[in-house]
Amino acid sequence: MSELRRDPITERWVIVASERAARPSDFSPRIPATAGIFCPFCPGNEEATPQELLSRRAPDAGPGDPRWSVRVFPNRFPALRVEGELLRSGEGLFDRISGVGAHEVIVETPRHDTSLAQLSIPSLAEVLRAWRDRIVDLGRDLRLTHVSVFKNQGPAAGATLAHEHSQLLALPTLPRDVALELERAEAWFSRKERCVSCDLIRQERAAGARLVFEDQRFVVLCPWASPTPFLLWILPKNHASHFEAVDDPTSTALAEVLRLALGKLERALEGPAYNLVLVSGRLRGASSPASHWRLEIAPALTVPGGFERASGCYINSTRPEDAAAFLRGIDPA
Repeated sequence: MSELRRDPITERWVIVASERAARPSDFSPRIPATAGIFCPFCPGNEEATPQELLSRRAPDAGPGDPRWSVRVFPNRFPALRVEGELLRSGEGLFDRISGVGAHEVIVETPRHDTSLAQLSIPSLAEVLRAWRDRIVDLGRDLRLTHVSVFKNQGPAAGATLAHEHSQLLALPTLPRDVALELERAEAWFSRKERCVSCDLIRQERAAGARLVFEDQRFVVLCPWASPTPFLLWILPKNHASHFEAVDDPTSTALAEVLRLALGKLERALEGPAYNLVLVSGRLRGASSPASHWRLEIAPALTVPGGFERASGCYINSTRPEDAAAFLRGIDPA
């Protein structure tokens, strides 16, 4: 079974998951839809995946029916498993937690040859609601502390299968970087009685230089200190600390904004590989006036080198202001 180990110097938790050594190669090329290769995510192949945790099907379709729009099931090669007892132990300097958690796959569309940016607004909203509903359900497991939702698009971003999908990892502890960001947000609020993300949104909307676009509910911007080129943040204008509190109308509005942002990146950068991640509050945490959820889209245009690993400081060759100005001029249609 896997386990989590904490480094006593960096205080970073690492998942040691030897079971994942059996999964497909991380470096496999994307397989064209016409290649005739078996895809476990395509309709009709439902028995090739673990039992569903959630699905959206036609009203007259029963379990196992291939007429679905979104499916969620456990990862066949999980980093963490729901089964087992949560055990915490120590060995001198070293802290260990048994590998209890959840690792799930969200198949975003039944079509093998359709990208996330090509989905209709209702279909994309269903994907976002699947994320939300799985976070809510996992929040009932008191052993779990944090849920990370992410999408690896393309081999350069870590994808191993061509069919569009995202993943979810639920952890029994709070990752170091997440904990630091929440602590800093709470410290800002204790000094100023304001949310730092809300302050950032107001300043970026007023300045405009790094704003890519906005609508009534969301802003899309290239952050001031982007570590990599063309990084995008999508933030709700109204303060909200937890993504799982998003209602259906808001998820539809978010789908429109996400589709437009992805479309701009695809046109501007000619279909880049990218990572899409959700940054949100503690699992089961009460609504916080200090923290603010967001989506991040990071095109995989560069590879971190020795300096980045040694220092934690990134070198970005594209000014966020230039990236935002370029994306503002892109018509995603």
